[in-house]
Amino acid sequence: MLKDFAKLQTFLMVIKEKSFSKASAKLGISQPAVTQQIKFIEDYLDTRIVERKKNGILLTKEGEDLFRIASRLEKAIVSSEKELLKIINKDFTFIIGSSNAIGNYILPNYLSEIKKRINNNVYMNVGLSCEMIDQLQDKKIDIALIESPEFRDGIIYREWVLDELVVFSNQPLKKHLTADDLLGFDWICRDEASHTRKLTSEVFDEMGVQCSNFTVLGVLGSPTAIKEAILHADPTTERPVVSVMSKHVIANEVAEGKLFEARLKNYKIERSFYIAYSKERKHDAFVDNVVNYLLSLNKV
Repeated sequence: MLKDFAKLQTFLMVIKEKSFSKASAKLGISQPAVTQQIKFIEDYLDTRIVERKKNGILLTKEGEDLFRIASRLEKAIVSSEKELLKIINKDFTFIIGSSNAIGNYILPNYLSEIKKRINNNVYMNVGLSCEMIDQLQDKKIDIALIESPEFRDGIIYREWVLDELVVFSNQPLKKHLTADDLLGFDWICRDEASHTRKLTSEVFDEMGVQCSNFTVLGVLGSPTAIKEAILHADPTTERPVVSVMSKHVIANEVAEGKLFEARLKNYKIERSFYIAYSKERKHDAFVDNVVNYLLSLNKV
């Protein structure tokens, strides 16, 4: 079994996520496949290693022993992969395609480390999620980081980061907003085709409010344009100018006190960011190294 570390990798992910379903999303495989691989390990060792509970999973004593062994193996393999990349000594530019929020506000923090890990130049394309998947299928990029689901055949999708969309303004807001609060704002909205707009509208519908009932000052196509519009809005108006944005996009301005964020009362607007790459490159050393590094970041 040690020759097939993928099954032990699945076991480690199950423990890390405390869930078979979450592990399947992180690994980009089906939940039955995760269950099958855990069963294979248990059959191989002729013992139970994991027990499912209502609030998660529990390791048996044998499972705890296996976890310690598998963790040591994983560290050794990661170290060995870095050495293998040096041997390959392939000179090329690794291209990452990224959707707007990720490419402009998250990924730049990690590009230098990615470059160091693969010992090659790294270039980034930024655009819509659907455009990045198109480029992935056309082999114009090596991996894609997307913020809205664009699931297509021939591509592996691995759940990466849980993002939250928040209401924000350049004026202080209540910590939790009701439907009446939303109607009391002036709005800068995303275009109707954007995933952010669709997610937000679904939650607003559940709250009993429609975007069509808002006072809309403008509709813009990019998170950067919306953020700039809010930053330069008149901060003394009786009706705050607001919009909805990924918390990552406005994190610096919130920390500096230039912008203020708020959540919806009793509701959350959440989405998952995904790492996507071609099934043809499932065993590519460079893709594997970059994907594993990004997954190791957990929460960004």
